[in-house]
Amino acid sequence: MACNAAGKRLPLLALALGLSAIPPAAQAGTAPVKAPTFRYDTDWLKLPAQWVLGDVSAVAVDRADNVWVLHRPRTVAADQRRRAAPPVLEFDHDGRFMRGWGGPGDGYDWPFNEHSLFVDGHDHVWLTGNSRAAGAKDDSVLEFAADGTFIRQIGKPNASKGDLDTANLGAPADLYVDDARHELYVADGYANRRVIVFDSDTGAFRRMWGAFGAPPPSTPPGPPPPALRPEGTPDQSGDGAKTFGSVHGVKLARDGMLYVSDRDSQRVQVFDRTGRYLRQVFVHRNAPSRQTASGLGLSADRAQRWLYVLDFDNGEMEIFDRKSLTPVGDIGGPKPGTAPGQFLGPHLMAVDSRGTLYVAEVQGRRVQRLTPQP
Repeated sequence: MACNAAGKRLPLLALALGLSAIPPAAQAGTAPVKAPTFRYDTDWLKLPAQWVLGDVSAVAVDRADNVWVLHRPRTVAADQRRRAAPPVLEFDHDGRFMRGWGGPGDGYDWPFNEHSLFVDGHDHVWLTGNSRAAGAKDDSVLEFAADGTFIRQIGKPNASKGDLDTANLGAPADLYVDDARHELYVADGYANRRVIVFDSDTGAFRRMWGAFGAPPPSTPPGPPPPALRPEGTPDQSGDGAKTFGSVHGVKLARDGMLYVSDRDSQRVQVFDRTGRYLRQVFVHRNAPSRQTASGLGLSADRAQRWLYVLDFDNGEMEIFDRKSLTPVGDIGGPKPGTAPGQFLGPHLMAVDSRGTLYVAEVQGRRVQRLTPQP
């Protein structure tokens, strides 16, 4: 991987886009843009001793900066299954355990494979699952109070009729609630290929769109391509696929820009709230793994200057200037790992009001905390 003048590795996407190894500001004779730096903590969550975690799929923060973790109890080894922690866990900012709940219950359909969670301004916890197993398809979104009391379900399992179905999801990947406008954005992207928006108070459908702001495709998607590009596969160029490959992450900025990661197409697309397409950037395009752009995060400063993008298979976090989509640095790599500052399956992430980053690592079975440094 190329380096800049300071010896910092530059993201492969800079090369894929033909961007100079030196940021534009430096070429103009001004000081180069400096990416934020962090201290890494991998063992800060104080899980009760009687419990163990399975694959950690998601992390969220609430308005009090408490940290919510979603994991998959079914992935705990059989001989340890009785010690599996509840799927939803709440910790305070220092990692002290507060409560845990979740799992099958009366009145709702718990997901077969837990995937994402989001905590809105009312401390309601929203959940998705992404199973596509026969007879166990996760086609819904659940809403709970902070204590685990069930509130609402949108969609039913094994019920999706595809991208034009406005009543059911199709293995939804991620979600975000816009409290001011009472809207729930869903990255509906494992079985479907769209962003869909619901009224967060009633669950009523509002709008949806596909890649580049076009209507969602009307034909069922074919089987997903292999995660690794076969040797000799021609490099992609131009704008990329006209439809989403895997709509995996969704994050709304304060200025109304909506960032959507298309993991299998190795890109992030930007829209306004209505679904009007604005621009895109590729993340490790033409790398050996197709599964790059995964979870998304926005910095906590008022302007939200930085966009953080997790690269799932390459074990990295890419940092961009949010407005220009110029790459300014990366964390992790060159291979996945478990040391502090490395990632093993970085999946989804959250940012608290202090600018601290939290990364849920699936295979790493942990939440890594990245504390900003001066």
